[in-house]
Amino acid sequence: MRATVSRTISSIITSPGLRSLRRRWHGFGRAFGGEAVVHYFHQPDDPYSQLAAQILQALTAKYNITLRSHLVSPPDAAAAPELEMLKGLAVSDAALLAKAYGIRFPGPEIAPPNLEQGGDALRKRLGHYLSAMFYFEGEWYWGVDRLHFLEERLHAAGLSKSAVFTPIAPVKDVECAGPARQQSGVTLDYFLSFRSPYTYLAIPRVRKLAAHYGATLRLRFVLPMVMRGLPVPPTKRLYITLDSKREAERLGMPFGTVVDPVGRPTERGLAVLHHAIRIGKGPDFAESFLRGAFAEGIDAGSDAGLALIASRAGVASDVVAKALGDESWRQVAEANRAELFGLGLWGVPSFRVNINRPHWGQDRLWAIEQELQ
Repeated sequence: MRATVSRTISSIITSPGLRSLRRRWHGFGRAFGGEAVVHYFHQPDDPYSQLAAQILQALTAKYNITLRSHLVSPPDAAAAPELEMLKGLAVSDAALLAKAYGIRFPGPEIAPPNLEQGGDALRKRLGHYLSAMFYFEGEWYWGVDRLHFLEERLHAAGLSKSAVFTPIAPVKDVECAGPARQQSGVTLDYFLSFRSPYTYLAIPRVRKLAAHYGATLRLRFVLPMVMRGLPVPPTKRLYITLDSKREAERLGMPFGTVVDPVGRPTERGLAVLHHAIRIGKGPDFAESFLRGAFAEGIDAGSDAGLALIASRAGVASDVVAKALGDESWRQVAEANRAELFGLGLWGVPSFRVNINRPHWGQDRLWAIEQELQ
């Protein structure tokens, strides 16, 4: 019953038809002569906000929009449970983004024009929790990373001042250009969780990178945040789901028929993954599990569901049976979690080439490719 409910609700939430209906509803006033208002939520000491503030002028110059900027506070502990780690990561990650997009960081202290006080209440009412966020007619876009989605929507709505679509911050992603190569002594650590839709979105590209650049892919599985005692509020889960849907569409991947694998399904999956890694089937099983959970509505908590996930990955039934009777995966998951925290990270997917600085998020696979190159 839980699996059926999960499939139904997730399919509705991520339905392109519902999204189109929602957009028409929110755009109703604009269609009859109202303003096209983009809200931007700014936190002055947030590195991602400092980057976003530098592109606001370009955004208003390119589109017929009214920009309203709002001052907000840092996210609360429920939305950002490791806030001090986040602060450390944001500085180095913002520097990486700034270099990639030609933005200054640390940059000039640019304050958004006409910055309005008291943005926390509006942000909460509209349904979010972070800073450096753009909101336009029912949908959220995070900083430089998701600006292209906002621009695509503004252009499609006829709000662009140019007939040619040239985004301010084009998508950066894996290319794997040129001939494949073989390298010795290169490892690509992939910290993953079976409850993370972003982990699902990343795994085909992670495997492609490892194969193309001759790196040894090491799967470093951890328990989901909620199973480690870290909260994931409903607002955050909803945003992640909708953001994953549009990212999946960009990547040409199916997404949306979800059976949440939290709890027993994840534990069973990690037990089998632990044994699949030993026989060289780890990446096949991990991708099969994630696709089943987030695109096909397969319940890994059932014997039939787990058997299907395993068999198509080339993991025999006797291996599954043996794995389900072995609890040693728990020690491995905890060791991986401890290493992840030691690297200054707490979430997945995260990546590391050899002993280089780690990166968090499927949005940073282009940086991993640069290091592999």
